[in-house]
Amino acid sequence: MAYIIYSLTFITIVFGTLLYLTRVRWLLRMQEALARIDLPGREYLYSQLPTIGGGSSASRGGDSFSGDMEAGLSSSTFDLSGNVADGDGRAGLDDAAKREILTIMKKRRLRFDEARRVYMEQRFKANGIGADGRPKDPKFVSFS
Repeated sequence: MAYIIYSLTFITIVFGTLLYLTRVRWLLRMQEALARIDLPGREYLYSQLPTIGGGSSASRGGDSFSGDMEAGLSSSTFDLSGNVADGDGRAGLDDAAKREILTIMKKRRLRFDEARRVYMEQRFKANGIGADGRPKDPKFVSFS
């Protein structure tokens, strides 16, 4: 009986060590596979995040920079706190863009900066602009 326990312990340690050492190869694939699986309760968890159509102040007519900050549409590289502190009375960010970015944040589980980058890449691609910022139009001529 003791041999079985020692053998199982040894196999577990060896298997765990192999998984740890090869985690670079399988971890990304595992995360992608888990993102595709529709887990029960997933929609409930995401429904608790602030959205434009949900209960945040940005959807109740409070379309302002403070509402955008409450909805999670701010970061250290895209800081709206200066606009709020200055009492900026403008309408805030574009509603369609806010909805799309929040959808990307929920579906892909990304932070605001990454979701904003993905959104801009999608807009560039839809408008015929390459990832490097140059137009994909073969007739485009640039004098630089």
